[in-house]
Amino acid sequence: MKIFQSIGNKISLFLNWFKKTSFLMKILIAVVLVGGGWFLFSKFTGSKTKTSAYQTTSVTRGTIVSSVTGSGTVSTANNGTISTLATGVVSKLYVKDGDEVKTGDKIAEIELDLKGQQNVAQALSSYQSAKNNLESAKTSLYTLQSDMLTNWKKHYDLATNSTYQNSDGSANDTNRALAEYHISEDNWLASEAKYKNQQNVVTQSQTALNAAWLSYQQTSPTIYAPISGTISGLSLQEGSVIVESTNTSNSAQSATKIATIKTKALPMVSINLTEIDIPKIKLGDKATIKLDALSDKTFTGKVVSIDTAGSVSSGVTTYPTVIRFDTESEFILPNMAASASIVTGIKNNALIVPSSSVHKKTDGTSYVTVIKNSKQQETTVETGLSSATETEIVSGLSENDKVVTGTSTVNTTKQSGQTTSIFGGMSGARMR
Repeated sequence: MKIFQSIGNKISLFLNWFKKTSFLMKILIAVVLVGGGWFLFSKFTGSKTKTSAYQTTSVTRGTIVSSVTGSGTVSTANNGTISTLATGVVSKLYVKDGDEVKTGDKIAEIELDLKGQQNVAQALSSYQSAKNNLESAKTSLYTLQSDMLTNWKKHYDLATNSTYQNSDGSANDTNRALAEYHISEDNWLASEAKYKNQQNVVTQSQTALNAAWLSYQQTSPTIYAPISGTISGLSLQEGSVIVESTNTSNSAQSATKIATIKTKALPMVSINLTEIDIPKIKLGDKATIKLDALSDKTFTGKVVSIDTAGSVSSGVTTYPTVIRFDTESEFILPNMAASASIVTGIKNNALIVPSSSVHKKTDGTSYVTVIKNSKQQETTVETGLSSATETEIVSGLSENDKVVTGTSTVNTTKQSGQTTSIFGGMSGARMR
């Protein structure tokens, strides 16, 4: 009740004051009140509407490049490992990181411990046994060769006598059906087969000898370079101790890695492509390569291998593809994460539109929306190459045609009616 009494008192005071003001002041107050009411009325009775504005661009001519992308890692194909089965203390080093070596060069000398001496003795014994086996296989080969030639001479003399050969030098097929002739021929063919088989035995014995020599080298107190290249990652120094390491799966001794040798071969990257992309590429296609560790650099290369057999993991099929770099760089290291973009097509002076302007119909045909005479019109087009953002138009459009690339929504306020303002003109219109 006190609140209402206070409001009533204030209204009474205002009315008494209003009665005492001049006529001009009363008119001014009335205008202000009416204008404020009109503003509030317009504010709360207007309705908001949404209108669409079309985004357009012109058809242009230029160069379009289509490509497929994939990710993977830099391969270790141009790197070899120096390892040893010897155990003991490093007594001498012949190389350091960055040195160039050739196959067979000495890397280090090791003063063998008891286990190392035992391993090298066993390896030497295996090598000598393999060498003896090779010599024995060669001796058997010579014997079998002699038997083969002897049996061949006997069969030749039999086949060319008058019993088995006619006077004109042709074969006497009737007599050659006799057992004597077949026995002679079979003896010769059997000895020839044994000789050829023994040739394979000699080859196998030579391979076993090579393997035994490599095993001996692995246990030898002298470590040799297995290939030519540049030394990196050398983990030894004089006085370092090399201990025996075993393979946990079969308890066999594992070779200890000493260093890596980087060859002069260009580095390569292996990426995985999808079943959709793999038909688009071919050997020799150019590519650009980015390495995560060298984000500010872009390298070039070309496709040198495509594994069309592919592999399946979790129901997804991928196809490993190898790209060889065009140049060598000391910054490119094995197993670095990489991504590559393989160029599948380039076309100059092509009609190009943004890919966002091209749409597909249910029948598979493509169309774009063009603006002609301020009106929208769907136009069927034939497309060609496409990149990540642009598409080539083969037919259906001309240069400088306006195509719709998208729409944007604009909020506008529409008054409930066009009423004359007390200040003149239409409501919501700017005074001039």
